[in-house]
Amino acid sequence: MSDDFETVQAPSLVDAADPAPVPAAPAHVPAPVPAAAAPAAQAPAAAAAAPSSSSSSAPNKKDPIYAQIKTEGPDNVHAYAGVAPGGKVRLTSYPAIQNAPLPAEGNGTFDNLHLALLVLFTPAVLLRLIPFVKASWVPWWLYFFFVLLTGVPVAIAYWTVMSIYGPRKNEKVALPGRPIEYYMDIKDPELKKKYHGNTKIPMQIFHDAYFAQKIDIKLDIMELLEFRWDWAAMHFTPELFRYVFFNFIPDILLHTARQDETQVRDTYDRGNDFYEWFLGPQMIYTSGVITDVNREETLEELQDNKLALVCAKLALKPSDTVLDIGCGWGTFTAFAAKNFGCDVTGVTLAKEQAAFGNERIKKAGVDPSKARILCMDYRDIPKSKGKYTKIVTLEMAEHVGVRHYSKFLANVYDLLDDDGVLLFQVAGLRPQWQFWDLIWGLFMNKYIFPGADASLHVGWVITQLEKAGFEVRSCDVLGVHYSATIDRWLKNWKANEDKVKGKYGERWWRIWLYFLASSVIIAREGGSSLFQITLHKNLNAFHRVEGVLSHGNIHPKPPREFVSVYK
Repeated sequence: MSDDFETVQAPSLVDAADPAPVPAAPAHVPAPVPAAAAPAAQAPAAAAAAPSSSSSSAPNKKDPIYAQIKTEGPDNVHAYAGVAPGGKVRLTSYPAIQNAPLPAEGNGTFDNLHLALLVLFTPAVLLRLIPFVKASWVPWWLYFFFVLLTGVPVAIAYWTVMSIYGPRKNEKVALPGRPIEYYMDIKDPELKKKYHGNTKIPMQIFHDAYFAQKIDIKLDIMELLEFRWDWAAMHFTPELFRYVFFNFIPDILLHTARQDETQVRDTYDRGNDFYEWFLGPQMIYTSGVITDVNREETLEELQDNKLALVCAKLALKPSDTVLDIGCGWGTFTAFAAKNFGCDVTGVTLAKEQAAFGNERIKKAGVDPSKARILCMDYRDIPKSKGKYTKIVTLEMAEHVGVRHYSKFLANVYDLLDDDGVLLFQVAGLRPQWQFWDLIWGLFMNKYIFPGADASLHVGWVITQLEKAGFEVRSCDVLGVHYSATIDRWLKNWKANEDKVKGKYGERWWRIWLYFLASSVIIAREGGSSLFQITLHKNLNAFHRVEGVLSHGNIHPKPPREFVSVYK
């Protein structure tokens, strides 16, 4: 690589600041990776951004970014690790996450007004081009018909053009400009003829060909995707449009209970071993929580941090009756019952999850009369108004679907006691999206979470919650925490490569490898995020003062340590 793309390693600026108060990590968790050793985990990605000779270079004291960070920026040794190609964006070296070696912006976010005007006025232009026909002869209803007739083709054309020719949001980070052959070996003759040299391959075409073994990658998957802007085009392809119109939109419009059951069981009843090979022994398929950015906390620490934080925000006590909607393998259900003695009911549609969760409760020594996992649809939860004093739903609402969102929240409202608390954790996308975000989202819907069409921006989610009668106590955005969590999942998945390929084959191995690696990146960048929202009913009689001590942003440290339940 040329010296134009050298990054500069920074020395210690100051001693690392004491971390802010955070949920206490349980005493049982494995010993953490020493802070000094953790940056080594970042080496594969970092190596692509800088030649090895730069690793021991002194910092560029004239770099204005260095000067700003030293005098004004984060009081942390990891806040400055040089600058990205182009010299305008700083790099970091936080052990808690996979740090970006090429934090470039992509193309995206066109003007919806422009699209609407095109759809509305294209028929007027076409009518004027038809010989011997005057636009004034066309009644309004027929014009409206022409709008419907031409709307879809116009929208497709506009999206295609903008995805191909739309500019990057900014070009502060320069791209290396390497040929595609540097990154991958295209084995399919037709693809190889079309994509070579500096011709970029559309991301959808790449990942489908990679899954089908028509392409092999030459770099580690993380390094490859970190540099995706150099070899991939974020074009909306005919296959993406086909999927949107014939799969995604029909799923949104229908989204039946039968559809949910089929999709959930096909996904989560694939085999507990499949999921344990990346989730680890805790079997928690939701984000953990970082409590120390200066070291690489283990997956078990991240997840125990999250469980402790959720319990603290709910202010659980022995007299509580708790409902865990979409409980997965039952780890939170067992954790809450074990540590607080409250009565907890978990609900999941997946048979294997329910069986696993009930066995976990038993192994944790929890009284079976105090905790149980029920295999049922959320629609079938017995309607008993105000039965539960605390309700938690961790990343389940995405699967409800936009069409049923308001009804789902109305059911939750009825099930919650008037003095109760709801913790609502849901994944979402940013409203100022880039085309990479949308292409990744469609990949997720097709291959990973079919039917999960309700991943929207936080404003939409909060609006739906407020319309349902809830009041927001706090909202935390946990996207970077998810990035750290998925990074640990990715490492587990790689460690179990032979087992996965032996039982499930090369295709599933590659799909999940791409899913995990791309998710580490997009969650770190903000394209996909996570919102943890604490709520209660918006009633005059609600005693809001009693929630002060459990307000996550003000008092995030739990009052005690906890006993884990995954061992």
